[in-house]
Amino acid sequence: MTRLSVLAIAEAANPEWVSVPLVGWSLAHALRKVADVHLVTQIRNREAITRTGLVEGRDFTVIDSEALARPMYRAASLLRMGAGKGWTMNTAINALAYPYFERLVWNRFGEEIRSGRYDIVHRITPLSPTVASPLAPKVAGAGVPFVLGPLNGGVPWPKGFAAERRREREWLSHVRAAYKINPARGRTLNAASAILAGSRHTGGEIPARFQNKVFWLPENAIDPDRFSLVSEQDISAPLRACFIGRMVPYKGPDMLLEAAAGLLRSGRLVLDMIGDGPMLEALKAQADKAGLADAVAFHGNLPHRQVQTVAARANLFTFPSIREFGGGAVLEAMALGVVPVIADYAGPGELVRPETGYKVPLGSRDEIVARFRSLLEEIVSDPSALPQMATAARTHALTCFTWDAKARQVAQVYEWVLKGGPRPEPVPMTGGSE
Repeated sequence: MTRLSVLAIAEAANPEWVSVPLVGWSLAHALRKVADVHLVTQIRNREAITRTGLVEGRDFTVIDSEALARPMYRAASLLRMGAGKGWTMNTAINALAYPYFERLVWNRFGEEIRSGRYDIVHRITPLSPTVASPLAPKVAGAGVPFVLGPLNGGVPWPKGFAAERRREREWLSHVRAAYKINPARGRTLNAASAILAGSRHTGGEIPARFQNKVFWLPENAIDPDRFSLVSEQDISAPLRACFIGRMVPYKGPDMLLEAAAGLLRSGRLVLDMIGDGPMLEALKAQADKAGLADAVAFHGNLPHRQVQTVAARANLFTFPSIREFGGGAVLEAMALGVVPVIADYAGPGELVRPETGYKVPLGSRDEIVARFRSLLEEIVSDPSALPQMATAARTHALTCFTWDAKARQVAQVYEWVLKGGPRPEPVPMTGGSE
């Protein structure tokens, strides 16, 4: 069977970075298993991609958009008012700068696209649905299907967390919805043959007239080679929990400490906190004041292999984040056979099923703390379900959420775009909040 030829556009695609660049790289690279893929990315990723063994010109092309990208990045860094804060500002600046990148892509590949060199053009990153694609109408006009996504982001701040929103410098999120009136957005969605939505929220923001070509495909996946350990799920007391993430308000590490305090003081639970961030010192002080120092270990940032080693000792991945787009850390915990306990909202709520983990209903801060406390007490009192849940979680992660599985899921969409027929359902839409 002839393999499809795919031009994969991922301005952010870097195997040595994290977050969006790692998603862009991982999906584009995994697609090589199902198609002949030529990756187009920004010049800053050249050296890292070359170190993987790919050959520039044959396997990938870099686009030098630094003349605009560099000053715009500096502007975003200043306007965000703090490292690791104001991510909406970063996205807004990128939405202004990004069209220049796609213009350069068209200058380089427009003739090849018009000549039919590629069966599919797939824009993988940016992930944000606020960033329109001026390339999409040109590709569609050339008679070549254009696939967009996975798109994700902009999950609303839950009510009752205004203070956390201010501390994250997310004032621009109040007007984020203005992107929907951008005519370029409508042209992008109209030109796309398929739209991959990384979350139900993002899928729901796409106008009804385009819903027939929207597919739910969470942005995150895991690499089984990076998760070679498996939790033993020893349920003898004390149970062990872990938290992995930036120590920032919306991820709720302070809520976790407050909810688990009684169990930690009594010696029925121990907790590993992995990650760094502006709240770290305050969290240590919170633990000391509550008399939890002997039961809580703050590890700071760790290399990936050490993260896996610490996490695989745990029974539970306790993660009360109230604004998580993708939930990659949840998938990573599941792949290790660690049972997630999460706030039922956005990405994590869509990834965890009743048989693979526990979901706490969203509410005010006090309600989330109380619900986490009650649930943790129930689990510690009777942990007999954990081994079976851990096995189910690991099986689900390794079946549906590896990068190779994701590539096969995208290939189903490619086939539908090119041949029609019944709509595929790449990932069953179960397990999330309605």
